[in-house]
Amino acid sequence: MSEFSITSTDFEEGGEIPKKFGYKHGNNYPGITYENVPDDAKCVALIMDDPDAMAAVGKVWVHWIFYNITPNLPNLRSVISGKTDFGEIGYGGPAPPDKRHTYVFKAYALDVDLDLKEGFSKQELEDAMESHIIAEAKLTGTFAP
Repeated sequence: MSEFSITSTDFEEGGEIPKKFGYKHGNNYPGITYENVPDDAKCVALIMDDPDAMAAVGKVWVHWIFYNITPNLPNLRSVISGKTDFGEIGYGGPAPPDKRHTYVFKAYALDVDLDLKEGFSKQELEDAMESHIIAEAKLTGTFAP
């Protein structure tokens, strides 16, 4: 079987995330696809964050967290979303305060269905996933103010 992977229909690995996906430029979420989800996966979770924010704001900034109950039919309309560091539920696009930042989209195939309520935190998601991750994949993109 091929390796679990995450891609975007809107930008390439390591490429520039188009402006329309920025927090201050429309805040549309990019198309995300995960492929080769392991057959024994019950759910897929995603975390999008900005590790470059550590230098600017003192923490890794959370932009998007969700889990999807149907891993083999990834449909962003069928997800349970968590709270971003903007204090909002759902997607919060790139918004670097100083210079070009790299954004990391991390997908996790899990061997359990999660039972988190909408608005969960990144820490709550990570705690729920602990010892249940059967495959991981990563996609990166950059964005400049």
